[in-house]
Amino acid sequence: MSSGGNITFFTTAAHACSYLDDRQAVTLFADPEADMTAPIYSQLSDLGFRRSGNYVYRPQCQGCSACISVRIPVADFHPRREQRRCWQRNQDITVAPVPVQWSEEHYALYARYISARHREGDMYPPSPRQYREFLTSDWSDTELVEFRLNGQLLIVAVTDSLENGLSAVYTFYDPEINTRSLGTFAILWQIEACRAKGLRSLYLGYWVRQAQRMRYKTQFRPLELLIENEWLLAR
Repeated sequence: MSSGGNITFFTTAAHACSYLDDRQAVTLFADPEADMTAPIYSQLSDLGFRRSGNYVYRPQCQGCSACISVRIPVADFHPRREQRRCWQRNQDITVAPVPVQWSEEHYALYARYISARHREGDMYPPSPRQYREFLTSDWSDTELVEFRLNGQLLIVAVTDSLENGLSAVYTFYDPEINTRSLGTFAILWQIEACRAKGLRSLYLGYWVRQAQRMRYKTQFRPLELLIENEWLLAR
């Protein structure tokens, strides 16, 4: 247990790592009873913390630094050719941020996505309670960004506003549409949203070199990595 300012931090017992099958993980998390605010969370984001529901956490594993916080400095971002094609291919999609509230339509898309893409993960099977506890919080400045095509909901990007950036908390999309690269398009849109708001960075969470499902994050360049509490450009 440690204390930072008025917030106390705890560590969990060792548990199975979500990313590497042969590893044990330890998580450092802020006291959920503390008076967490969006500005405090912004500061913690710069130290590699993430939000899951009301919980603010980061990996704190002995002898392992595989989980690396990454963010895109949006002013310097230049899309690759395939990303430019993705952007153009999806210009018929309408995008609108909506307030955080329960939506059967959103949950149905989330349940389909988790069941199709993450059946082996700890978020399966999905449930309404798990959905709420994972994606919403009482204190964050959060929007649910809807992406629709002819009225059909294709993507929901759960996005937190930070003092100097946006945090891509979680994005889920229609798992049956494979030709549009919907996950890539959502990140490209969030990059443009950062630029429009005059924000510096889009935070993408953790990147693990050995985890195949995270390789997409390294396709966005430049990319900054948090190494020993210093943000450095990826080579």
